[in-house]
Amino acid sequence: MRNKKLAASLTALVGVLAVGLSACSSSKSSGSGSSAAGAANGVDSITVAASPVPHAQILDYIRDNLAAKAGLKLTVKEFTDYVQPNLATQDGEVGANYFQHKPYLDDFNKSKGTDLVPVVGVHLEPLGLYSHKAKSLDQIKDGATIAVPNDATNEGRALKLLADNNLITLKPGAGTTATEKDVASNPKHLKFKPLEAAELPRALDDVDAAVINGNYALQAKLTPDKDALALEKTQDNPYVNLLVVKKGHENDPAVKKLAALLTSDQVKQYIEKTFNGSVIPAG
Repeated sequence: MRNKKLAASLTALVGVLAVGLSACSSSKSSGSGSSAAGAANGVDSITVAASPVPHAQILDYIRDNLAAKAGLKLTVKEFTDYVQPNLATQDGEVGANYFQHKPYLDDFNKSKGTDLVPVVGVHLEPLGLYSHKAKSLDQIKDGATIAVPNDATNEGRALKLLADNNLITLKPGAGTTATEKDVASNPKHLKFKPLEAAELPRALDDVDAAVINGNYALQAKLTPDKDALALEKTQDNPYVNLLVVKKGHENDPAVKKLAALLTSDQVKQYIEKTFNGSVIPAG
């Protein structure tokens, strides 16, 4: 009889331990990536992948000044390239990302087989042409080497900037994925050097000029509206930077809260005051 009572007690203890271990495991597996509602306090959590400047900087401002009042726990994870943030979002390592525009997102989904979708447009970073060797477009010499981003959409965007400033012309119908093959005329016999976008500022001493994405220009302490020889026009520009999630998570509570904060008047004012025209709020 005593042995039966002991066995029953051990069985009950094992059951309690199993429930406890299961609860611990569930807590750890919730992960920092997916947005999840808090228990009784109404706080939602999300981790967002972002380029350091200006994206992570804007998110840091939200985290430190606005998130708590909105019932949001925000974690920012910085990436310095344009590939890993999307892969991390697709895999659920993070709940969202903030670094890219729609043409790049569409091209990435098509080439990588991902199903990422935009939630809201936040800001525009005008693409610029920079040089350590020329102080104006007129000083770009015949046969100059121009470094451009090597991803499909930003290369086309860079070529359009050069065309808009009469350095080259593009074939009719050349769109956001234009390449060097779409150059119709090249009166200065420019040579193009495709590079990873993050490498472009470091290449300025090795090339005659470089077309640099706004976030990488800011990281390199370049001021687009002062230092650029030519700057992308903002009117009717399709390259607004987006908050992006994996399809099906657009209406997650944390995503909706973050989208509202990113487009709030407070954040628009912060962007305008902090970046002095180098980053422009959308809308």
